[in-house]
Amino acid sequence: MMEKIQRFGGAMFTPVLLFAFNGIVLSLAIAMQTELIVGGIAADGSLWSQVWAIIESGGWTIFSNIELLFVIGLPIGLAKKANARAALAAFVVYMTWNNFMAKMLEFWGSSFGVDYSLEAGGVSGLKNIGGVKTLDTNLIGAILIAAIVVWIHNRFFEKKLPEWLGIFQGSSMVVIIGFILMFPLALLTAWGWPAVQNVISGLQTFMANSGAFGVGIYVFLERILIPTGLHHFIYQPFIYGPAVIEGGIEPYWLENLNYFANTPGTLRSLFPEGGFALHNVSKMFAPIGIGAALVVTAKKDKQKQTLALIIPTALTAILAGITEPFEFTFLFLAPQLFAVHAVLAGLLGATLYMFGVSGDIGSGLLTVVTKFIVPMWSNHLDAILLVFGIGLAFSVIYFIIFRYAILKWDIQTPGRAGDSMKMYRKADYKAKKAGELVAGSKTTTEENPYKERAVVFLEGLGGSDNIADITNCATRLRVSVKDAAKVKEADFFTQGGAHGLVEKGKAFQVIVGLDVPQVRENFEKLVTIE
Repeated sequence: MMEKIQRFGGAMFTPVLLFAFNGIVLSLAIAMQTELIVGGIAADGSLWSQVWAIIESGGWTIFSNIELLFVIGLPIGLAKKANARAALAAFVVYMTWNNFMAKMLEFWGSSFGVDYSLEAGGVSGLKNIGGVKTLDTNLIGAILIAAIVVWIHNRFFEKKLPEWLGIFQGSSMVVIIGFILMFPLALLTAWGWPAVQNVISGLQTFMANSGAFGVGIYVFLERILIPTGLHHFIYQPFIYGPAVIEGGIEPYWLENLNYFANTPGTLRSLFPEGGFALHNVSKMFAPIGIGAALVVTAKKDKQKQTLALIIPTALTAILAGITEPFEFTFLFLAPQLFAVHAVLAGLLGATLYMFGVSGDIGSGLLTVVTKFIVPMWSNHLDAILLVFGIGLAFSVIYFIIFRYAILKWDIQTPGRAGDSMKMYRKADYKAKKAGELVAGSKTTTEENPYKERAVVFLEGLGGSDNIADITNCATRLRVSVKDAAKVKEADFFTQGGAHGLVEKGKAFQVIVGLDVPQVRENFEKLVTIE
């Protein structure tokens, strides 16, 4: 069960990867239309403001269709075969469900406590999804329908029908079954969802009023669950879902960016719900303190190797906001420190909130500049200084605590253990079996660094005959094997370019890094070839 939940959480990250670029585009476009930032050139009606308004409209594409992205994205990560066809079927079934609800609400809305004559948005409980005015079920509805379609697809896509019914095989059968199921599900949703909306509204009020304590607990849970892959279930309902504000924190922040930027007062008073986006702040400052502690505690003759390990993974976290490669670097070598990291991250978020900082600051320095520093520079310079002042203070705290713990308990962090913890070098690992595994392919592993690691990982996981299932999340290659005894030790994978290995029964997670989609593609090709 845990394996299935982890896989589901990883699949949820597929559409999330698209949000970062559009978030930067939106924040930049909005800033370029603000006279307070760029001067009179941004006056209403000017060619400058019109061009940036066009760019802004394109940037909203992702956030205006967030439900559709999850409906299409989840099957890509969860379908066991023909992922693209599963995504197409999910879209069709999801829109069928919404169309059923729309017509039911038009006829019987008053019986369900819904005024369908109202405009979508606001407190109406309605939303336009794919051109259909329907109940605003947000990500919950999208994820539910996508999960149902994936189940139907995995079970019936390859079902063989008599020749004369062949036209109804494959994706057609999946859509037909989905069509039949969506009618009663639409009726059930139209009847029950308004009550769920009331519960969500109460939860929003409770969470928004929970103060620094609630923010701290939220950030702690989001960090501590990273090893399990369940952290997606913590932050996504807040950032992209209705946990504290309708539509999610990030879309709301971007939509009202000009208001926040031009209105005096603390950001917490302007947007108290934004405290639940402060989990991203630790991504910039924790790697500084932790990385420095790992380097200074390494043996002198291994400090250069430790630097080679720490710098790229820390920079990935600081600049891009993807912390898993960095965190897993020390998680599997010093797991007792990971809980300390989660606690400190929670304290950092709570401290910033107590000092009046709030809002979608960004995930990594690249987005922080456009989503927070540039727009907030004029009226909220104090908030910017607080973020970096308190953040760097916590970097020092991280350094002191981690250095003390490593030396006190002689924790075998990188640079303090044997050769098995050395940084992997490309020249060290050319994989003797590469020729056998890629026989008949057009490229060699030397021409394809992704394939080079895929070869190593496949060997470590016991070869093609031992592979039962393959998927991935943001940074991890998730593989189910037939015989766990055939899987090599974690050192084999770390020397082969991985940041670590997670084992749960027959389910293994190879911590690859940000290029895990490319590695997975080559991994799957190798399995097919062999």
